[in-house]
Amino acid sequence: MNRSLEVLKNIYKPYRYTILGKAVILNTTSGDLVVKEKNDKTNIKDLYNYLLSRNFGAFPKLVDDSRDAVNVFEYVSDTIMPEEQKAIDLIEVASSLHNKTTYYKTVTQDSFKEIYDNIKANIVHLKNYYEAQYNRIIKEIYMAPSSYLLIRNISKIFASLDFSEKELEVWFDLVKDQTKKRVSLIHNNLALEHFIKNENNYLISWEKSRIDTPIMDLINFYKKEYFNVNFEVLLQKYLEKVNLSLDEKKLFFIIISLPEEIDFNDTEFNNCKRIREFLDYIYITEELIRPYYAVEQNN
Repeated sequence: MNRSLEVLKNIYKPYRYTILGKAVILNTTSGDLVVKEKNDKTNIKDLYNYLLSRNFGAFPKLVDDSRDAVNVFEYVSDTIMPEEQKAIDLIEVASSLHNKTTYYKTVTQDSFKEIYDNIKANIVHLKNYYEAQYNRIIKEIYMAPSSYLLIRNISKIFASLDFSEKELEVWFDLVKDQTKKRVSLIHNNLALEHFIKNENNYLISWEKSRIDTPIMDLINFYKKEYFNVNFEVLLQKYLEKVNLSLDEKKLFFIIISLPEEIDFNDTEFNNCKRIREFLDYIYITEELIRPYYAVEQNN
């Protein structure tokens, strides 16, 4: 990128440039630009043309893609607003993206079985891992604070795993005979930091985008922002726009309910902090899911 950046400086003659994460902002007298490295997986020009063909234009203009190593985009400024409002605007854009690029792909039954097998293997692994942690902790003569915090709440972890395991069987019964699967273009990197709002809406950082089930965007967004925003409202807004099937909703709930494996190889302070955040995730996720299963049981 350094070599390409020097060439671009000579072309656009910026009076200032700023390195911001993986991007470089060029401030020029004729307007501000953003320079980002290309990757081999996503051709941004082709992607943008496809999105425009689907009447979706919530992305910054591609100014120059003629360089081998980098793309040059227009710079768009953000408006300061509450995170909750920004999240609602983002979920509206995401639902529009999914609706406008949805189609039904013919699949073999093996594709659903592969998803089932992968999730099942993950559940078994996590159960074994947390059983091992439980057995380790009860042998401690003087429990570390992190150990005490975990063992006091370990039943919640196993309850989440049991829920996912039970629902996985229900989900597989729903899909095992299906031959079609809803897919769409997913951004695959949804986060508040990748959404810009002014008089228009813009999603940035499209390098990870791909064709997949739309719930993958919800899963990624939830795992990044669950603590910062009220996802109950966001999910309701999304479901008003995108009519997810029962099996799609179940798969979403199954995947977000799976606890992660905690790495305890850190300072005691950081271990406690990590476990507290981990438990917060479990409790928040349980609260998000409960109303949907209450409705299901009453029907």
